[in-house]
Amino acid sequence: MRLSFIFSFFLIACSQKSVDETVQTKENETALPKQASMVWIPGGDFVMGAKTQSNTGDAQAFHTVKVAGFWMDETEVTNNQFAAFIKATNYKTLAERPVDWDELKKMVPAGTPRPPDEALQPGALVFIPPSGAVMLNDYSQWWVWTTGANWQHPQGPDSSIEGKGNHPVVQIAYEDAAAYATWAGKRLPTEAEYEFAARGGLQQKDFAWGDELNPQGKYLANYFQGAFPYRNTKDDGFAGTAPVKSFPPNPYGLFDITGNVWELCSDWFAVDDFTEKKYSTIEVNPKGPASTFDPNDQYAIKHVSKGGSFLCSHEYCSNYKPSGRQGSSYDTGMDHTGFRCVKDAD
Repeated sequence: MRLSFIFSFFLIACSQKSVDETVQTKENETALPKQASMVWIPGGDFVMGAKTQSNTGDAQAFHTVKVAGFWMDETEVTNNQFAAFIKATNYKTLAERPVDWDELKKMVPAGTPRPPDEALQPGALVFIPPSGAVMLNDYSQWWVWTTGANWQHPQGPDSSIEGKGNHPVVQIAYEDAAAYATWAGKRLPTEAEYEFAARGGLQQKDFAWGDELNPQGKYLANYFQGAFPYRNTKDDGFAGTAPVKSFPPNPYGLFDITGNVWELCSDWFAVDDFTEKKYSTIEVNPKGPASTFDPNDQYAIKHVSKGGSFLCSHEYCSNYKPSGRQGSSYDTGMDHTGFRCVKDAD
């Protein structure tokens, strides 16, 4: 996605030059073993996917999967936690580095001239709502490549995370999440692990808490209410990211496992016709496809993201559910994308 926005910038430049209630109980929560803010996910068989497609058409069809037990962070990685990693390692995120033209030109047609310097400055994608209703088939109407946007300045150079230490870190690309996980002695979850954990033991339910989005009128996740993308009514109390633990945990004790921010997984993302895909009788600890491919974004290298975000809405991206998924370009930070880590049983 970073590539497509930079390339679009370049084409424009060239043309100008040339012409309260929850299923979680207190007893349930305290019964779970803890490990440094991680919770134990027991593993087992479950039905992965969705009975009906979301409006983005990305959900897998129902199929049976078995995963081994593992530990999982109880929340998304926060700004404070990521800041500790940066302090310890002096790591620079992808959004803080200039775009490497030698790498970029490998992913564009041969002979493409070098973009202007202003198109190769450090930055990331920022959600900027349009002033009114727009066609929902063009995400460039609300996503804007913003020089100076990064994890410390999620909405651009004039923004800040001051006072938001307990919000999930965003503007994180896959490489950044993997680096943090390695430093922490952990790893990123597979898509199957994430979905198993998100379901919390509930089978074939639409949401992490059951089949009703807002049971008894209560909001159990941070997502977009109103007219997407230009008018957010904030009925759940938040227009952007929410502090972690703002909503009740699922039965395994995981907070914000749907909604708030998309969370990166280790699987490659590939577009499949899931109505035709053949699954084995039971998949055991699946790791995803062997390669990535999205026919609508053929140059992109993508990993799976799960769980939806504060920008998922009934009108556009109804992925605030365990089966919710999308492809996230490896080279692009976005202000609705973060991650959490897992750790093997041993």
